[in-house]
Amino acid sequence: MTTTADVAPPSVDRALILIAIAVAAGAVEAILRTAIALERPDADVGALALGLAVRAAIYAAVVGIAVLMHRGRRWARTTLTVGLGTVGLASLTIEPMAAVLSSNPGLFDGITLDSVLLALVRVLHIFAVVAALISMYRVDARRYFVLGLRP
Repeated sequence: MTTTADVAPPSVDRALILIAIAVAAGAVEAILRTAIALERPDADVGALALGLAVRAAIYAAVVGIAVLMHRGRRWARTTLTVGLGTVGLASLTIEPMAAVLSSNPGLFDGITLDSVLLALVRVLHIFAVVAALISMYRVDARRYFVLGLRP
C-alpha cells in the first residue's frame, strides 16, 4: 500500500528534474570543450578521455544520489546540498569570475560561437543547480524528508 509519505511531493520531483537538467548541461559542456580541444593540433587525447571519464563518473554518482534523494533519503539531500551547493557551484563560477576580474576592457574581444554556446550551457547548468537546491528545501520537501522519518 502506498501512503502519501511514500510519494515524493512536487518540489522533490522538480528538484530531481532540475538535477537531471544540470547533469545534461554539464555533459554537453564537457563534450563541447573536448570537441574544441580536439581541433588543436597539440590535443592530448588521453588526457581529454580521462577528463570525460572522470566527469561521467561524477555525473553518474550525482544522478544516483539524486534518485535516492527523490526516494526520501535525507542523507542524499544533504550530500547533494553540500556537493552541488558548494563544490559544484564553486567549480562552475570560479572560472568565469576569474575571467571577469582579470580582464581588461576587451573582455568580449574575440568572442566566438563556441564561447557563446559554452557560456549559455554554463548559465543553464548554474540556474538548474540553484533551482534544484531551492526545490529540495521548499515546505513540502522539508515535510517529506522530516516527517517521512527516512534515514
